Amino acid sequence: MSASNNTPACPECSKPTTGNFCQHCGAQLGGRFCNSCGGKVAAGAAFCNKCGEKVGGATVRAGSHRAAAVAVVGGQNLPWWIAGVAMFVLIFFLGLSMVRPAGPAAPTGPAATGAAATGTPPDISQMSPLEAADRLFERVMTSVSAGDSAGAQAFLPMAVAAYQRARPLNLDGLFHLSMLNRTAMNLEAALDNALEIIEQDPNHLLGLAAAAEAALELGQLDEAETHYRRILEIYDEESQRPLEEYDMHSRIIVVLKTDAEAFLAGR
Repeated sequence: MSASNNTPACPECSKPTTGNFCQHCGAQLGGRFCNSCGGKVAAGAAFCNKCGEKVGGATVRAGSHRAAAVAVVGGQNLPWWIAGVAMFVLIFFLGLSMVRPAGPAAPTGPAATGAAATGTPPDISQMSPLEAADRLFERVMTSVSAGDSAGAQAFLPMAVAAYQRARPLNLDGLFHLSMLNRTAMNLEAALDNALEIIEQDPNHLLGLAAAAEAALELGQLDEAETHYRRILEIYDEESQRPLEEYDMHSRIIVVLKTDAEAFLAGR
C-alpha cells in the first residue's frame, strides 16, 4: 500500500502513517530519542528523563537513531554480545514458542526466523501498548536466536522505546525490558529494570536472575552474589509458584539454580 499525497509512508512497511512511530509496525518515523535507552526526549531537553543520559541538541531521525543502536550492538562488541546473550535468548525463545497462545504459528527454524526478521513487520496497530512491545521484543529475540545481528540491531531500539511507552509495566514486561537493555549492553539500565522487579516482588526468580546477570557483567560481583544466594535460598519453593511468566519462561527457570551454584562455587 502506498501513502497518499498528504500522508508519509513508513520506511519499514510502506503503509501510510503519521507521528513519531508507525502504528502498523512500530518503526520510528522521526522525533528526538535517547541513544542510550531509546526513550523519547522532550524538545530542548539536555538529559533523557528515562535514563539520565546526556542527549545532543539536534533532532534524531529514524536512520541515525538506528545507526546509534548498530554502533552499540555491532562492531567490535558483536562477538561479546553473541557469546554473552545468544544462548540465554535461545533458551528463552524456545520456551516462548512452546507456550504461545493459539494463532498463527511462530517461526522456529533458522530459515523461518530469518524470514521473520527481514520480512513484513508485524501489524501492531490494533494491539495495546504492552502487546505491541511484546511483539517487537519477540522480533528482536527471534533475530538473536537466528544469529541475525542486522535484524536485532534494527528492531532493538524500537522494542526498548515501545516498553518505555507502555509503562507502567507488569513484572514480565520489566523482565523483557531488562533483557533488551542487556542485549544492547545498556547494563546499568538492565540492572535498574531487574531491581524494579525485585522491589515489587523480592522473591521473583526472573528479577533476581536478571539482576544477577546484569551485575555480573558490570563487574559488581558482590551484588551478583547477593542475588544468586537469594535464588538458592528460595528456589525450591518459589519455582513452584503458579505465575504465568514462570510458565512462559520455564526453560530459564529450570537452569537458574545450576547457574547460581556455578557462580557461588567460584567465589
